[in-house]
Amino acid sequence: MPGMRSEQTGEGIRAAAADVPAVKAVTDAAYRPYIERIGVVPAPMEADHAADVAAGKVFVAREPAAGRVVGLVVIEARADHLFLDSIAVHPDAHGRGVGRRLLRFVDARARALGLEEIRLYTNAMMWENQKIYPKYGYEVVERRVDGPYDRIHYRKRLV
Repeated sequence: MPGMRSEQTGEGIRAAAADVPAVKAVTDAAYRPYIERIGVVPAPMEADHAADVAAGKVFVAREPAAGRVVGLVVIEARADHLFLDSIAVHPDAHGRGVGRRLLRFVDARARALGLEEIRLYTNAMMWENQKIYPKYGYEVVERRVDGPYDRIHYRKRLV
């Protein structure tokens, strides 16, 4: 059946319709701990995962042996940059380099699309991310409140 098998795309695997439950489960597991801290459900938990997968925006990382989805990115190519909408690693897979591999995949994907910049934002209360992103070449652009979300916006120039 078309769309049911994952498509290999360079360093990542494009999620297929069959991956939607795993995409939701990994996203929920990764972001659930932040609900109490930020006082609102993180936006990635409320995303339409089926629509994002159908649109080709979701790429997954799998365990080598079992093939279980342990991480993912949701990305969207825009006119002048690649937008990293969400990155999630299941807590059971922390410390195994999954996030690092996903960020490298995002870099490679942007380059393959001819885009020279990646943009993302994180909630200001997710201070762990504020330590991680600069290590991978991201710089703070601005801090802005968007509805209930206090966000720090980052960019990474690839040239």
